[in-house]
Amino acid sequence: MATVKVEGKGEFQVENGTKLVLALEDNGVDILHRCGGNAKCTTCRVEVLEGDAGPVSEKEKAALELKGGAPDNVRLSCQVHVEGDLTVRALRTASESGLEPGPRPEE
Repeated sequence: MATVKVEGKGEFQVENGTKLVLALEDNGVDILHRCGGNAKCTTCRVEVLEGDAGPVSEKEKAALELKGGAPDNVRLSCQVHVEGDLTVRALRTASESGLEPGPRPEE
């Protein structure tokens, strides 16, 4: 089990290997994921404040570059599998944007 802390939202325990986007959604963080977790829209961005979110895949890197790039600590939560404790800040949420979150990403 890993602890995920979300700035301004609290903390919760998740099973190792869980997609971060699902961990956030299942624990009350209304993170956007407009493309359904396919690394196309980049609306599920999080800023990693502490911990190791793992390597950036080519798919994730390409999606972020297509949208103008991002600092190294900004990740797509749909592409991060939680393997240890993380502290993150959700950069786009449904409540702040007025958008529907999007279809639930696959496990």
